[in-house]
Amino acid sequence: MRNGLNYITNRLKKKIDSLEKKEILELIASCKDEYKLLMQKSKQKIAEIGARRIPDVSTDDNFIIMTHCHSSIVNAILLEAKRQGKDHFKVVATETQPRLQGRKTVRKLLDAGIEVIHVVDSAMRWVVNHYEVDLIIIGADSITSEGTIINKIGSRLLALVAHEEHVPFYVASPLLKYNPQTSFGILEKIEMRDPKEVWEDAPEGLTILNPAFETVSRRYIDGLITEAGIFASSHVHNYFAKLYPDML
Repeated sequence: MRNGLNYITNRLKKKIDSLEKKEILELIASCKDEYKLLMQKSKQKIAEIGARRIPDVSTDDNFIIMTHCHSSIVNAILLEAKRQGKDHFKVVATETQPRLQGRKTVRKLLDAGIEVIHVVDSAMRWVVNHYEVDLIIIGADSITSEGTIINKIGSRLLALVAHEEHVPFYVASPLLKYNPQTSFGILEKIEMRDPKEVWEDAPEGLTILNPAFETVSRRYIDGLITEAGIFASSHVHNYFAKLYPDML
């Protein structure tokens, strides 16, 4: 949404002096539709590129992919692989406390005929170790100029597990989630959500912390899967500037 607003306002700045009020509103509506189409096309391209990371044939009975929370982009990759006839893989999906978004992922994959294993968040390391996970892919809510990504709480834990167990760890995200302001030193803020999500009828006097997101350092990310291809997350600004100059 932040980059969408930049897209609209930057287009307006170039033409606003020559437009009537009605024409300004029409341009805003037109830019909105253009940006929506950009998002749709980027998602489709990422699905095609990401699906290539899933082999056509596995030496084992199953190629195991793990994910965390619910990402429509990650789902698109998995569904595209399935559409291509890659039937040998299965997915490990975390429940994602406290709002259990992982169940949404599970339902969508099951509906598509993909085999799924569902685990509690605290079983991340155990399942990677015992099920010999081949690949981990998560989404992103934001990307900084340094290549750090912000995603659902638990993402860094999974990245550390991947690092410890030598499992390739990828982040799938449109470049549209890059925050250009971070190149000027502005930090992303971690949202703290309602404690009632964790414990609705908690004892009086108890302090409950409910951070919604956390950072994952670029050192733990093997590659960023985007509409511009797969590359080190530290290169995100260059690719963004090349693909979307109107949003800087």
